[in-house]
Amino acid sequence: MAHLKKALYQAHALAQSVVKAGDAVIDATMGNGYDTLFLAQLVGENGRVYAFDIQELALQRTHQRLQEAGCLDRCRLILEGHQHMDKHVEEPVKLVMFNLGYLPKGDHSIGTRYETTRQAVEKALGLIADDGLVILVVYYGGDSGFEERDQILAYLNGLDARKYSVMKTEFINQINCPPLLIAIEKNLPD
Repeated sequence: MAHLKKALYQAHALAQSVVKAGDAVIDATMGNGYDTLFLAQLVGENGRVYAFDIQELALQRTHQRLQEAGCLDRCRLILEGHQHMDKHVEEPVKLVMFNLGYLPKGDHSIGTRYETTRQAVEKALGLIADDGLVILVVYYGGDSGFEERDQILAYLNGLDARKYSVMKTEFINQINCPPLLIAIEKNLPD
């Protein structure tokens, strides 16, 4: 049995440690809806999931997945870039989850880009509750993502350490560019 789990598994474990029934959360990159469904199950019937994507195909796939699971009523699917999350979410959230890269089984020319991701992370930091987290799973490799990875890491490295703790986890000896896990939390006064 492997004890060192993949980045997405670790991201889900972190999410489970902070999200409780009734919470509000954001899936900043809806994709095929797997994380949206996972979050909908975590927040329960009285919680809310705001999910963002710029592709109609992502919204359609996610809608179907949530409907089949009976979780659609607690989710708001928003066809807009995650950098605009503050226009749609006015309440504090426990978690903002990002999967950076492109839509699996989608058009590889359409993917997350540093400038809009940075804006979205800034908005997420303004929306998370004091005991919340911002989680990024950074997929890169093949035909995309290296530039975004490098720029987002440089940006996060520059966050004020008095205000935020930023953790990065990565497998350093695996091939094919395994994704990175990044978690950000606010540092609260003692």
